Amino acid sequence: MTVFRVAFRAGRGSDVTVKSSMQPAWLLRNLLSLAVCAGGAATIFAVTPAQPSKEPGVSALVSEVAPGQLRYQPYTEAGDTLPDFSHCGYGGGGVALPEVVVRERLQPQAGKGDDTARIQAALDRVAQLPLDAQGFRGAVLLERGAYRCAGVLRINASGVVLRGEGFGPDGTVITATAKKAQPLVQLGGTAGPRAIPRTQTEITSTYVPVGARSFSVANATNLAVGQTVFVVRRGNAAWITEIGMDRITPRPDDPKSTRQWTPFDLKFDRVIVAIEGNAITIDAPLACAIDARWGGGALVRVNDEQRIEKCGVESFSAISVFDRSLTATHQNEQVYTDEDHATYLIEFGAVKHAWARSLTTLAFAHGIALVTGEAKWITIVECAALDPVSQITGGRRYPFYLNGQLTLVQRCFARRARHAFVFGSRVAGPNVFLESRSERDYGSSEPHHRWSVGGLYDNVEAPLAIQDRQWMGSGHGWAGANYVVWNGTGSLICQQPPTAQNFSIGFVGKKEKGSFARAAGWWESEGKPVTPRSLYRAQLAARLAQQN
Repeated sequence: MTVFRVAFRAGRGSDVTVKSSMQPAWLLRNLLSLAVCAGGAATIFAVTPAQPSKEPGVSALVSEVAPGQLRYQPYTEAGDTLPDFSHCGYGGGGVALPEVVVRERLQPQAGKGDDTARIQAALDRVAQLPLDAQGFRGAVLLERGAYRCAGVLRINASGVVLRGEGFGPDGTVITATAKKAQPLVQLGGTAGPRAIPRTQTEITSTYVPVGARSFSVANATNLAVGQTVFVVRRGNAAWITEIGMDRITPRPDDPKSTRQWTPFDLKFDRVIVAIEGNAITIDAPLACAIDARWGGGALVRVNDEQRIEKCGVESFSAISVFDRSLTATHQNEQVYTDEDHATYLIEFGAVKHAWARSLTTLAFAHGIALVTGEAKWITIVECAALDPVSQITGGRRYPFYLNGQLTLVQRCFARRARHAFVFGSRVAGPNVFLESRSERDYGSSEPHHRWSVGGLYDNVEAPLAIQDRQWMGSGHGWAGANYVVWNGTGSLICQQPPTAQNFSIGFVGKKEKGSFARAAGWWESEGKPVTPRSLYRAQLAARLAQQN
């Protein structure tokens, strides 16, 4: 039997799934005639759900049929496919990080006290310069040597870069001397994207699959190409019941701490790239299906004027001062536990098209970067987070912590983290960890709680877990959905949540059972890497080839 998914656009629009034993060509002709009679257009495509490949080194879901050309196979009859993760990173993916001209230079002044004020003054002077044709004002260069900062350095204007002269011992080193929990650098504007009142229109497509970029809305009259929007995916009470998150078993040692889930929305931060009638196409794919059964979805215009862009922090090391008298024993090991000191080197706030490059942290409470939910199109590349100092318990030692969208973390390293490469709650991906590694971990790299969607661990070496965490934490439950581990190594838990899927493709290492017994996710080519070697790189090459 052939399965077709038919997307009609007529009036409010609707989607219909048709199953037929007719010959495909005959059925297609009749469906197209039906669409014409209905007064609208139809997109019709065959959906034969894939099954995990039994051939080592091969995935049934995506294959490289020619250089720069990929073939995708849906894994459900509704047309869900692996998302195109190549839109993650600075510039929307595939854009080289810029080399911004230096406008201010500072030299170290050893033994002359704190440097926060003079570095901030230089950043503020550059922030007052006009933007050039590429959208940059300039860089503040900290020449090689030692600096001390007790305060927070703030970049709050577009086109400003903070740069050192290398992240090795002979380069630029900033010692964070604060005796309270705070980042070294805060990067962002006064506000992130905000929905504009009375601009919402309902999504009328009955089902918008994972990986889709197009759907129909009730009224596109007030929409235009280039507008920033939220694509809202609702999860109603019926869906919460379907996935069992209103029945989380209470935490054995603290039953009152377990919070049952209630309905919530995911908001995908996107840009409209095409409009045809009431059919909308956005710039990057959705990482969670929008299903009318579970509340459907909506599209709402966004005010994004306060979010800054094109900023970076690069090429230096940072060391946090901490109280060495505070220690504890953890697993027969003495560890430092002070928490009143620097947390992150960078906190990415309301910013887009920004980066962290060639940075190292030592003894921070967490490490390199916190990417907040107001950040988008961030690249973090060639950074190392070494030996965090904190207690070893919940909410600690997250050196690369993603809560934003379309972020790329590439060729990074963590040592002695709890959750080295980690996602927060209800993160509306896609996001990517690529070619990164951790060692001497106290926990796993993972989506940590409450239905984060669309993360890719691509050639990552670490203990990894994508699972139902149930009562862990405060009722974390299904931590991640529609996650992909591609050619990973180390150890892995990969379970399937109801209404979604998680994928282990080409994993080499130890297959773990998980904290709670649940259905296995999609496992392919266990013990042998698949081709293409990197999903992100292959998707990027295919997208760029198509654009050209």
